[in-house]
Amino acid sequence: MKHGKKYVEAAKLVDRATFYEPDEAIALAKKTAVAKFDETIEVHIRTGCDGRHADQQIRGAVVLPNGTGKTVRVLVFAKGDKVNEAEAAGADYVGGEELIPKIQNEGWLDFDVVVATPDMMGVVGRLGKVLGPKGLMPNPKAGTVTMDVTKAINDIKAGKIEYRLDKNNIVHVPVGKASFTDEALQENFKALMDAIVKARPSALKGQYLRSITLTSTMGPGVKVSVAKF
Repeated sequence: MKHGKKYVEAAKLVDRATFYEPDEAIALAKKTAVAKFDETIEVHIRTGCDGRHADQQIRGAVVLPNGTGKTVRVLVFAKGDKVNEAEAAGADYVGGEELIPKIQNEGWLDFDVVVATPDMMGVVGRLGKVLGPKGLMPNPKAGTVTMDVTKAINDIKAGKIEYRLDKNNIVHVPVGKASFTDEALQENFKALMDAIVKARPSALKGQYLRSITLTSTMGPGVKVSVAKF
């Protein structure tokens, strides 16, 4: 894969053989974010889990203290009083049954997170084939299936992110933007890692965290020492 001149220059700043301390890695990831837009700083965590086993799955959510730097659009499936509650809490879209054809047939996906009250999951379940592959299906573990829609919306708008294993047993999550201060990114990274460490499946034998890499959207990967985790 051929990289542009900017990437090549940025990559020279990173020693590929070195495992950096988190604060050094964050500073480097910021420094190597040289695109014309405000790049997202992402963390990629390779685990020793085998996601094919239900007891080795990792899935949850954590509120990043300094948010993600991204405006998140929230869709809430609700009925009755919960519709007004969701609207009052700042949901971008609220609805029920009538949204099914819009999403299924018209391909409407102008939202980033879906929240549903438990009594709407029968309706939302029909969207499994559309929302599932995109990671948008509401899930009780992530706090997106709940009667407390106000809390769910507030958390999401404040910077709540979901983490889960992909099919290669890697967790990919954003921890902010390149424009954030080092301190803000460090606090977000710490909150994420605390949650991931706590989420270690009890059934797992052997090493849990195999590798951690920090990267900006267009920048090179920076390896983080896993020793302290």
